[in-house]
Amino acid sequence: MLNKKSLTSFLLIAFGISWSLFIAPLAVKNNSTLYPVALQILFALGMWGPGIAAIAVTLWVDKQPFSTLRLNTLGPKRFYFWAWLLPLVIATLTLGFTLLLGTGKFDGNLTLLRELLAQAPPTGQALPAVELLALIQILSAVTFAPLINMLFALGEELGWRGFLLPKLLPLGEWPAILLTGIVWGLWHAPTTIFHGYNFPLHPYLGVVVMTIGCMLLGIIFGWLYLKTQSPWAPALAHGAFNAIAGISFLFLNPDHLDSALAGNPLGVSGWLAMLVVLSALALFRQLPKIREN
Repeated sequence: MLNKKSLTSFLLIAFGISWSLFIAPLAVKNNSTLYPVALQILFALGMWGPGIAAIAVTLWVDKQPFSTLRLNTLGPKRFYFWAWLLPLVIATLTLGFTLLLGTGKFDGNLTLLRELLAQAPPTGQALPAVELLALIQILSAVTFAPLINMLFALGEELGWRGFLLPKLLPLGEWPAILLTGIVWGLWHAPTTIFHGYNFPLHPYLGVVVMTIGCMLLGIIFGWLYLKTQSPWAPALAHGAFNAIAGISFLFLNPDHLDSALAGNPLGVSGWLAMLVVLSALALFRQLPKIREN
């Protein structure tokens, strides 16, 4: 049976903390110097809204021990390899589907990176070649960046997969996984609507695109949680995903590029990429079985 008091308390605290922090940068949006800094800091803090909610509700509403959140558990180590690898597979497939569908054009000249470097304030020092910078960015995205990102992603995964998913399991594994993904997607609404984050050309439609993307990605993260019974595995996958998600754009021509259709692993091309990964997991009988009534 669902614990409605627990779920309601969690959602109110998680959304209340995060949405307040996500909306706060609007106060300095006209300040071109302060706004980007505030955006990054407050967004990073906002990622811990679900985690704080999970801890608060576990201790003071459910009156359960902290160990209930299973931060002291890792589970089978092999799933951490997949947590690290699958985001790279998704990002690579996203680029492939973008080119296959014709929603983006391959750019071996790395125009986007060159434009970003041209906009950067001068440092007085010669920068490495653009190709070398791209290589460094890719290598960091698949090596140490997932571990750094995991510190912030754990705040989300402790809430979504560590708390909400188990609480919804009385509904069945598939309903619990999908509902968790939908809630996760809607939680991003302020960043999409007010800041143009992820889908700058679609502030409102972007919420729908983001929710579908989170629902699909949430199946993979939910699979990692159910296999390990630990929030650490989806947190690593989340950190790896955040590190690699933007790499596709380095190889796409930025002119007239719609991130809802091209390059973004949470957009349409990314949906197809995640469906390929989910099909492979289903083929190897890794996903929960669909139970008939």
